[in-house]
Amino acid sequence: MTRFILKRLGYGIVTLLIIVTITFFLIHMVPGDPMSSGGKNLPEETKAVFRAKYGLDKPLIVQYGIYMKNLVLHGDLGTSLIYTGRSVGGIIKKYGPVSAVIGLQAAAIGISMGLLLGIIAAFQRGKIADKIIMIWVIIGVCVPSFVFASLLQYIFGVKFDILPIFGWGEFKHTLLPTVAMALGSIATYCRYMRASTIDVIGADYVLTADAKGVSTPGKVLKHILRNSFIPIVTMICPQLVFVFTGSFVIERMFSVPGLGAYFVTAVNDSDYSMILGLVVFTAILYIGSLIITDILYGVVDPRIRVTKKSR
Repeated sequence: MTRFILKRLGYGIVTLLIIVTITFFLIHMVPGDPMSSGGKNLPEETKAVFRAKYGLDKPLIVQYGIYMKNLVLHGDLGTSLIYTGRSVGGIIKKYGPVSAVIGLQAAAIGISMGLLLGIIAAFQRGKIADKIIMIWVIIGVCVPSFVFASLLQYIFGVKFDILPIFGWGEFKHTLLPTVAMALGSIATYCRYMRASTIDVIGADYVLTADAKGVSTPGKVLKHILRNSFIPIVTMICPQLVFVFTGSFVIERMFSVPGLGAYFVTAVNDSDYSMILGLVVFTAILYIGSLIITDILYGVVDPRIRVTKKSR
């Protein structure tokens, strides 16, 4: 297992470098630069000083070499071109936890409620409970989260005035954005868990367990649910990356001081360092989640561990 993890880490590092390289050149191919968007009225001499300070006057390949050297050797994500004097790493460190609060709460609600409803729908297949749950699944999958956010703001913030619709600082400020993010996740996890559970219920080993007289609780826990979770593991770990990145629109709607505002501003103002930093941050989370997924496979299904050992 140690060798397997190290091998995957190696692949992950190579993948990260490729992602950073592609992103670096793509964002520089977009017309304009920070001075074009934020310094239109500045004298050309001032623009030239700015470009020289941040190395934007150097050839692109030289800029790439400097950035990769700082990233690989020092873990330096650079300095924001828009927020003068502020490092990208410092901004992520300060505002990332704000996004994580909403994201983790939404993930916890989405996963737990989605899996529970999916299991109920599978065991009540074709009955009224299944039909009601599937109607919600269709709505939750089709309706974007910002629509849910708008409805929640109107109902709980305007109509009844019981929860704040903007601001940050107290737990109550996290409730509406958390629910807005979680509603779509509940529907998605419910849909996949229902399908996975139905497939397992009809599997040969479940029928064999019935023939052997295995009790219903034992059959459900040991044979049905455990095997139903295998496809879900593939979804959960990568989806946790969106703990930080999936709430950008929601953050803007509820005025939450997370990474969302910085990401949107970075794209609009061609803040190369901020865009690259957020891409590196997201890529590390995603690659790490895939490695964790492979490890969890062996925990959920021992047959996977045996197969890897035999190789």
